[in-house]
Amino acid sequence: MILETLKPQVQAIISNSESDKDERLLKICELLKENISYYNWVGFYFRNGKKEELLLGPYVGAPTDHTVIPFGKGICGQVAVSNENFVVPDVAAQDNYIACSITVKAEIVVPIFVNGENIGQIDIDSNTPDPFTADDEHFLEFVCSQVASIL
Repeated sequence: MILETLKPQVQAIISNSESDKDERLLKICELLKENISYYNWVGFYFRNGKKEELLLGPYVGAPTDHTVIPFGKGICGQVAVSNENFVVPDVAAQDNYIACSITVKAEIVVPIFVNGENIGQIDIDSNTPDPFTADDEHFLEFVCSQVASIL
């Protein structure tokens, strides 16, 4: 499966200390978007200091106006509060969804923990209805654990 073959590439990007943190995060976004056909927007959000809001970090995909997301708002904001993965098979069925594009059909958000604290998340939008499986969730947990090592 493609997800398993990407793990060593994620590790190689993370271990490349010649690139700064944001460059490595962007390379991970590019790797995922280029290799997983139903990952149409891939990006990172991070907590803004002590404020209860998320700031957009490196991403690939269509431009977004959602550069600041308050805790509790949208899928990303809910993950910032719940500290749990959130898989949305159909964004149209979500009351608390922030629409980034009319083409987005599904979303998955997985938190990033450093020393037990939720400091950010990876956010993936898909233009394919209900594409995410438990394999995606486990793979993205792996990606987040790798990312945590450079934060």
